[in-house]
Parts: sequence; C-alpha cells; structure tokens
Amino acid sequence: MSNLLRDRSPYSWSFRVGRGRRILDLPLIAWLAVIWMLLWGTPSWGNLVNGVIVAVCLCLAFPLPAVDLGLRLRPWGILRLATHLLYDMFSASVEVTRQIFTKGPYHAAVVAVPLRVRSDLMLAATAVAVSNVPGGSVIEVRRSTATLFLHVLDADDPGEIESARRSVWRMEELVARAFGTAEDIAHAARPVPEGDLSP
Repeated sequence: MSNLLRDRSPYSWSFRVGRGRRILDLPLIAWLAVIWMLLWGTPSWGNLVNGVIVAVCLCLAFPLPAVDLGLRLRPWGILRLATHLLYDMFSASVEVTRQIFTKGPYHAAVVAVPLRVRSDLMLAATAVAVSNVPGGSVIEVRRSTATLFLHVLDADDPGEIESARRSVWRMEELVARAFGTAEDIAHAARPVPEGDLSP
C-alpha cells in the first residue's frame, strides 16, 4: 500500500511504496517541466501537462533524497527586496556616474562585512543581491566566518565605509525576510557587529 506523506521540506512530498520511498520535489518537477517545454520549443498547455507527467515519472523512477535548502518564498518580503534593489541600483548608478564626471582620484578599499545569518543559501543570496548594485561588488565570500569582502569606491571617507557595511546588513535582512526560514529572520534581526571589523 502506498501513502503520500508530507516531507521535511515544504515543497516536497514523500511517496512510500512498501519498503521503498520516492520523493516528489515540486521545484524539481516545475524545473523539469520548463525544460521539457523548452525542448519542444512551443509553450502550450499540452506540452506543460506532458512535461509535468514526464517530470513526475522521472522523480519516481530515479529517486533523489529530500533536501531542505532552507528556502521559503514570502511574497511581501520579495516585493520589499525587489523595491529596495531597484532603488539601490538607480541611486548607485547616479552616484557612480557623478564620480566618473567629477575630478578626483577616488580611492577604493576592500571592506570586510560579517553577516549575522550563516546559512549557505542566505550567504549566497546576499552576495548576489549586493553585487547587483553598482559601486560595491563582492570580491570574496568567506563561508567559515560568513563574511563578505566588498570592493567600495570613494573609500576616503570613513562614513562611506560604514554606509557600505550598513547597506550590506540591510540587504541581508531583506533577503532573509524574502527567502529565509524563521530562524534566518531572527538572526538577521539581531544587532549588527560593532568594534574592529578589519579582516
């Protein structure tokens, strides 16, 4: 007898047949269905239904272990993150353009920013989000200490360096509220590190 049970991940179901166990991972099924439609080259309802059927058959025939990536989709958090990213990208583009057309030399610096959330997913998502904003790109991610190393333009002013750190911490909190678990959100809400933050 087979029964369909909810697994640890909120997006996967465990399907047991006798002593065997099969996993129906919804994101994997969706991704395989998209690939199926791309292979056929024509988006249609028939191709979508066939893609889902083929994806389910593949998941049952070639079982993978259930993996909880710690990903949660929170629509309000995603909207806030997207709005913040668009605003940051616009304002940073204007600032970088201003620096290009003004005299100067501008001295750059590499700034270490320790994060509060330590999960791999949140670390990678924060690094990607920060790298999308002009003027401050991530040049290294140190997983062991959950630290981002950020290249910052116009680093003569200590206030600019502190502003860059605070911007990363704000992005970390928004990423956690968009995609993180309750534990990630609690970690991101903790006070930011103080004191000497040199690498």
